[in-house]
Amino acid sequence: MFRRLHRDPPQGFVHRTAFWLFVAYLVLAGLTWLPDATGAIFSKVARLNLFLLVIFCVPLLWRFIFTRLLWKVRNRLIVTYLLMGLTPLVLFVTLAGILLYVFSGQFAIFAATSVVSAELEHIASTNGGIVMHVAHELAHRHGAGGVNLAESTDEAASHEYTGLNISAFHDGVPVELAPPGIASLSLTAVPPWLHGSFRGIVIDHGQLWLRASDEVTLDGHRTVAISSVPIQKQNVEAIAEGLGRVTIYPGVGFGDQQQPGAQNPKVETWRARAAGKPVTRVQIDKEDVEDARKSAISGGQLAAGLHFYDIPVTFLAPLATVDWATGQPHETYADVTSRPSLLYQRLFITSLRVGDLVRDALIGIAVAFGVLELLAFLAAVRLNQTITRSVHDLYEATLAIDGGNLEHRIQVKRRDQLGALSRSFNTMAASLERLLEEQREKERLQNELEIAQEVQANLFPHGHIALPMLELHGVCLPARTVSGDYYDFLLFGETGLGIALGDISGKGISAALLMATLHSAVRAYRFAGEELITEGAAALSSPRTQYAGAKEIECGELFEEPAKILALLNRHLYRSTQPEKYATLFLAHYDGPSQRLVYSNGGHLPPLLLRANDTVTRLGRGGTVVGLLDEQGWEQGTEHLGAGDILIAYSDGVTEPENDFGEFGEERLLEVVRRYRHLSLEGIAEQVIQTLRSWIGAQEQPDDVTLVLARQR
Repeated sequence: MFRRLHRDPPQGFVHRTAFWLFVAYLVLAGLTWLPDATGAIFSKVARLNLFLLVIFCVPLLWRFIFTRLLWKVRNRLIVTYLLMGLTPLVLFVTLAGILLYVFSGQFAIFAATSVVSAELEHIASTNGGIVMHVAHELAHRHGAGGVNLAESTDEAASHEYTGLNISAFHDGVPVELAPPGIASLSLTAVPPWLHGSFRGIVIDHGQLWLRASDEVTLDGHRTVAISSVPIQKQNVEAIAEGLGRVTIYPGVGFGDQQQPGAQNPKVETWRARAAGKPVTRVQIDKEDVEDARKSAISGGQLAAGLHFYDIPVTFLAPLATVDWATGQPHETYADVTSRPSLLYQRLFITSLRVGDLVRDALIGIAVAFGVLELLAFLAAVRLNQTITRSVHDLYEATLAIDGGNLEHRIQVKRRDQLGALSRSFNTMAASLERLLEEQREKERLQNELEIAQEVQANLFPHGHIALPMLELHGVCLPARTVSGDYYDFLLFGETGLGIALGDISGKGISAALLMATLHSAVRAYRFAGEELITEGAAALSSPRTQYAGAKEIECGELFEEPAKILALLNRHLYRSTQPEKYATLFLAHYDGPSQRLVYSNGGHLPPLLLRANDTVTRLGRGGTVVGLLDEQGWEQGTEHLGAGDILIAYSDGVTEPENDFGEFGEERLLEVVRRYRHLSLEGIAEQVIQTLRSWIGAQEQPDDVTLVLARQR
């Protein structure tokens, strides 16, 4: 199914579990349509399955955000800017907005309650004059008759609120007050809890009142005067003037237990059994919220906003209210809805000019901060673009280089560190292109060297070469791919043998080419001598050519003399190579029947002849190197080999390698050959090579190693 949708199947435990939970939820959602209890059971199981699916989808969503949405550096930088820059700003603005809203609401409540407090003070001052007037009138009349409050009520009527009611009691008995209509019919007695002066909001028979009470004791008689103003729509309108809309809910309060004698029997108590402490909850002393709203007292009108941010501010706060019947506190809530502009006018009502200056300054600071934030945002966007563009260019360049386009370069216009990084990448690409070209050239040269190595390997003697009376073995280990050392075995019939061992100056290809030249020259002289000897022998069989043939035989024997061959090779190399090119060369001719070894040494390290009695003879007769000087002559020496004698010819790569103890040297070479002389020549050569490698250690082989061994049977 996933292959048909060209999507990858779920990977991992979480992904697979979320997938099967989703499939199960689809199945269960279909089963919820079954009738009766079966559908209800499947509905509950489906909700549980959905809950588990959400839990398993959270890590998948997190993984998707980081692997897909945040894969690009641009998106990561945007998220970083939001977390580091915008998030604190949003939190600060949100906190400032919340604080401003709370402050505005609290100030609106304060403004409303200030008006109520001022009116209570006015009522209380009026009531103080009334109680003194009533007390003196009753004392003058000895407690009989009514009291005329015409003058006092004229002063009391000057306040803004309507519906003033005044009640008076003399020793607990209501006093008739004139003019008629002043007395409150609801007050028939002084509540037992009322002593001394009182002012505040009370709830009496479900009606809210602004009420003040004072008492005077004169001649042993207690006189109490109570002034009340009902909180009605007209009075709430006066409170809300210039503020907005004010709503008072007389039926709402906090309750943790029902007070005895309370007027609201529907207040419930909730307690926390675990904590052992009462928990208070707001309760509405009506059937529902709608009933509470119907009994609310509202006044004022919210003015239209002056600007878009002149939003309505609504705040709910309790008003300290006393139950008149019991004297117990009862909470009444006031809801004030205003606007910042109205609160601003109320706040700076005493100094509107200063208020305008403060407002203009705050607006200017806000605009400046907004401009700075915009500039910071644009700068961040610009920096983000430069960073992401550089990363994108580097990514595209790496894809191009990986695709084989080594000529791809990044267009660099910036002079910052990202520009330096792009230029560094271009330099790296150019270096990589050059290195790959050099690598290809090196591989080509290596292939050619391998071919040269194969060709050179064919120049060395192949197979087992030996005479009935002489064992032979040679080995050459190049320090590099090709060698500048040379050795060869030249057979002359069944009893004659030529031995050649040389070392070309320098290393590498040039030395190998000169070695090939030397090899070809020696072989050419050898074959030429063999041809002349053959022709001379044929001439001896003819009487008419006997004398001439004898002369040819003498010429052929010249090529079997090593000194003569060195002279010819010197002339050849001197005239065909550069002046600085030369070779050291040891040539020897061995005659089997006579066991005679004729040799000539052209500047080579003298071979060693290890006798059977452990004495050593150096084969040093000869002359200078070959190919350096023209018209040179060489001497030659002769040695006779006895049974068990070993000829050791070697290049400087055998004796000159050094370590911390010095050179390997001839003495150590002779010691190894003496120790293993009972082995075959191949075994002796292997022991010498192994000892030499141990002497060199981990360092690179410094020179070509060539060793030729010959032993008389």
